[in-house]
Amino acid sequence: MLEKVQKYFPNAVPSSDFVLNVYKSLAPYQLTPDKIMLAHSICSDDVNAIEYPEEGRQMLGPFNMGGLNGYPFTGLTGMSAFAHHVPDDGAAMIFYAPHIGVSNNGELGKIIRVGQNEESSCCGAAVLALNRLKNDEIVPGEKPADDYQQHCLQEFLFEEKERVLNSETPIKEATEVIFENSGELISRLIKKTSFTGKYLFVIGAIIINTDWHYGSFLELRRFEEWDITTGEKIRDLVF
Repeated sequence: MLEKVQKYFPNAVPSSDFVLNVYKSLAPYQLTPDKIMLAHSICSDDVNAIEYPEEGRQMLGPFNMGGLNGYPFTGLTGMSAFAHHVPDDGAAMIFYAPHIGVSNNGELGKIIRVGQNEESSCCGAAVLALNRLKNDEIVPGEKPADDYQQHCLQEFLFEEKERVLNSETPIKEATEVIFENSGELISRLIKKTSFTGKYLFVIGAIIINTDWHYGSFLELRRFEEWDITTGEKIRDLVF
């Protein structure tokens, strides 16, 4: 399955390997997992909860910041609440990642879920937003309270309409657009927030879900240390 995933995401690795690589990279900081307070901004889709790697559960939390396709809809209030939960001698870790499916036949935006025999959309919200973009059904500025998150995703795609629709793989490009918007908001929120603790790490990735018996994969896009006092980026980190 990894070969099919890497056709679209060449640097993807299994989810458990991803978490272990993060731990190894943080070894110089001498942080045990129980000193790391994790906030994750991932989609509320149940497939992400089912496939969450056991290695990631060793950290404190997670504090849930994400809504549909992982955009950090909890905003400044959520970031501020999380920031005050960090151990005094520990670290804050913010992980954000939209997700996309790759089915066993290699189709983007589709997976077979637990207990089902037919493929379904993944991420369903992104697929819906893309379909509405293709059909000229998106009206910018209109975000009804009863479906606010979906309409935000649609507006992100509307602002990059030509880029998305002219892409060879529009659903992948839509995922990239949502990833970029999530990252921009994460950076803005950090700069407006005061943290407890000693360290702050930001990790951005794409989650690739596959048919349920194959699990999930991640492709790293961003790994940074930020100054927990000034709210400024210090350096890029690598696996």
